[in-house]
Amino acid sequence: MASASGSEETNRGSMWELDQNLDQPMDEEAGRLRNMYREKKFSTILMLRLAFQSLGVVFGDLGTSPLYVFYNVFPHGVEDTEDVIGALSLIIYSLTLIPLIKYVFIVLRANDNGKISALLSAGGTFALYSLLCRHAKIKTIPNQHRTDEELTTYSRHTYDENSLAAKVKRWLEAHSYKKNVILILVLIGTCTAIGDGILTPAISVLSASGGIKVVSPKMSNDVVVVVAVVILVGLFSMQHYGTDKVGRFFAPIVFLWFILIGAVGALNIWKYDNAVLRAYNPVYIYRISVMGSIAVGRLLGESCSEVTRKSFHFSSGTEALFADLCHFPVPAIQIAFTLIVFPCLLLQYTGQAAYIICNKDHVVDAFYRSIPGGIYWPAFIIATAAAIVASQATISATYSIIKQAHALGCFPRVKVVHTSKRFLGQIYIPDINWVLMVLCISVTAGFKNRSQIGNAYGTAVVMVMLVTTFLMIPIMLLVWRSHWILVLLFTGLSLLVELPYFSAVIFKIDQGGWVPLAIAATFLIIMYVWHYATVKRYEFEMHSKVSMAWILGLGRAWAWFVSRESASSTPN
Repeated sequence: MASASGSEETNRGSMWELDQNLDQPMDEEAGRLRNMYREKKFSTILMLRLAFQSLGVVFGDLGTSPLYVFYNVFPHGVEDTEDVIGALSLIIYSLTLIPLIKYVFIVLRANDNGKISALLSAGGTFALYSLLCRHAKIKTIPNQHRTDEELTTYSRHTYDENSLAAKVKRWLEAHSYKKNVILILVLIGTCTAIGDGILTPAISVLSASGGIKVVSPKMSNDVVVVVAVVILVGLFSMQHYGTDKVGRFFAPIVFLWFILIGAVGALNIWKYDNAVLRAYNPVYIYRISVMGSIAVGRLLGESCSEVTRKSFHFSSGTEALFADLCHFPVPAIQIAFTLIVFPCLLLQYTGQAAYIICNKDHVVDAFYRSIPGGIYWPAFIIATAAAIVASQATISATYSIIKQAHALGCFPRVKVVHTSKRFLGQIYIPDINWVLMVLCISVTAGFKNRSQIGNAYGTAVVMVMLVTTFLMIPIMLLVWRSHWILVLLFTGLSLLVELPYFSAVIFKIDQGGWVPLAIAATFLIIMYVWHYATVKRYEFEMHSKVSMAWILGLGRAWAWFVSRESASSTPN
């Protein structure tokens, strides 16, 4: 009895611990207040399992980049060994600065109550925008009650009126045009992410299919394109079945892929030229920028932006593939990247560079040619499967983006089909699916080579990275309450890396870079026009709305009028 009474005394004034995920974000945040909610702790075994499962959802796209990066850097062959070392050095430090430092250890902290909301380049701009809207009144559709606008977040902390965060908040809320600028910035990032959903299947599947030519050198490139188109048609045609049944195989496939490329890379370093390890010295970046014999623009525009492309796919459409998990915790993503993805990619790029140095004529198919003959066909099968997984992730992410856009009043109503009875996040949008298929096949059959598709891909990726950087500035100030020096440091380092990439891809617009710009411009016009019409409709409805007090007053006036008419018509 004493124990029971002690337990009652401890829990007095508290609520029951909630194990399920609440639907409303404000409920989750309110639940974090003391005596209301205790955050679920993950055991070490469970965290490792989540890290393993995240491989198939998050890193499939980044993992397939070794299929084509070096070819995009040297489409006309290698002339000097130092060019390969310089390119490898840029790749190494691009992987380190952008995915590892910027995204894994900084941007991932922009989460919604401990769950991933930084859905980078896969709806992530919408997630960042939603997080920002909860801490500042910047929504362009005022669909909240006037008294609720002050409740942007359930927090015990308030802004000091003289603090930088308070001044930034007032500055953003002061004029409607600033809210529109932020919205347009978000839509630009979202629309380029949709374009990425078209380019990812094209370049990944085409690069994986290119392994056929290594075995049959006389085979025409048109045959490879036909094989890629057939795979793409099959991939898009199967979307209505959903990925509930096959989603469990995504993580093992991508895990085998990373182990394969890491092992092959280590073997090539030992077999061909271990002197390639000098590329880890950052002095080579300076040398190739100042004295290099190859164009820095080609390196930046085609190599680095390819490597750092869409490093993560955090989309609700793909997260729900795995068991009863709605989100992956941040530590799981960090463990998977730092222990598996990052070292395996470094080994593969380093080993591939060592192979190219000794076989300068094989740069076109350097990845497949560097694979030992005994495991070539198993490697080809795993590469094709990994490319399909990466493509599936971007397709599902595009569905999620469209659904988020409609929820924010930025896209017309479309038919959304839920393909799973267990997981709400698994959706299929028929109209968008066929549009994606037509555009993806058009890009694949139109360009027919990885170089021009790579130029288009680099343009889309750099724009998404820049949008993410600009959105992180107010988030660091308003949400994290970071010191302005830290904000300036993050922004400066990010732009120091990304602006050269952006200036480089600008020169590739006429070589394929116009494709994502055209796609993004089309979707941007659709989204902004629809959003503008939604705002006007809301304003019209609010202007035409009749209050209950007016109706009641009208009733009393009508009763008085009827009684007066009755009195006047009564004969004396």
